[in-house]
Amino acid sequence: MREYKIAAIPGDGIGPEVIAAGLEVLAALAVRDGGFTLQVEHFPWSSDYYLQHGRYIPDGGLDRLRAFDAIFFGAVGSRSVPDHVSLWELRLAITQGFDQYANVRPARVLPGVKSPLAKGADIDWVIVRENSEGEYAGHGGRAHRGLPIETGTETAVFTRAGVERIHRFAFALARKRPRKRLTLVTKSNALRFGMVMWDEIFFEVARDYPDVGTDRELVDAVTARMVGQPQTLDVLVATNLHADILSDLAAALSGSLGIAPTANLDPERRFPSMFEPIHGSAFDIAGKGIANPIATFWTAVLMLEHLGEPAAAERLMGAIEAVTGAGVLTPDLGGVARTAQVTRAVCEQIGR
Repeated sequence: MREYKIAAIPGDGIGPEVIAAGLEVLAALAVRDGGFTLQVEHFPWSSDYYLQHGRYIPDGGLDRLRAFDAIFFGAVGSRSVPDHVSLWELRLAITQGFDQYANVRPARVLPGVKSPLAKGADIDWVIVRENSEGEYAGHGGRAHRGLPIETGTETAVFTRAGVERIHRFAFALARKRPRKRLTLVTKSNALRFGMVMWDEIFFEVARDYPDVGTDRELVDAVTARMVGQPQTLDVLVATNLHADILSDLAAALSGSLGIAPTANLDPERRFPSMFEPIHGSAFDIAGKGIANPIATFWTAVLMLEHLGEPAAAERLMGAIEAVTGAGVLTPDLGGVARTAQVTRAVCEQIGR
């Protein structure tokens, strides 16, 4: 019997609701599969915890997480804590502390889900986001606060090692997909140092993957291509900021932010990787029982794949598609189902 240790960090807003739903589905899957078990430990790190203790992660918190096989993360963000504080002190503290440099965000229209695009059926993308440096490296500062000459600087940091490893990851992923195509997303026409290096290293790495077709697109142009010619895209690799924005667009074009998953990976497996739905804390619907758990379920699929349980991952993805295809949809997708109803339907489908 294979046993996996999972650290659950529900966090804020709808995070506790969808993580609870995700763990319920994973438990049903473990029973149905019979080959693995999940040992789950819950961590109360959230904005409420921050307001009580003055920090999101207690001393030694990351060291505790090192012992786990994966981290199942809900959301962070609160009206009571500035966004840059909550993001940097919880989510980014984990992704950067564990060098989870590959952020992977698949996007496609699930059965029964309506895309706002007439060509929505052509969406089948994976966005690979460099997750450790670039615009989110944390370099910069503020000076002369409150004066007319007050200054704020944000420095994007690109290293050869960081750029090369994300490009190699993206090429390896594209090689495994049927179309074997990779689009380089850039802004090197205006950002002439770091992003020019980003492009140069991409084409250096491309020589090692002659079986993968490539093209290059400016980030503003690729948004138009995503909307107008979705069938021309397969895997996209982009910087931290650019991919953050593009993946939200991809989720919206796929029907809703409520269905989009994320994997924050340390591909070398030196540290646990973290898996989270893309939608954030969504405080406007927290506690109403209508949060869409599909993003969390799809995120669990990515986690199972990473843990080496492809059959279970495939069974869960099939259950998700059967439920959405049957029209069991939450309000964000135009349905009337509640979180608990979608969860129950997926569990029942797993048991068949």
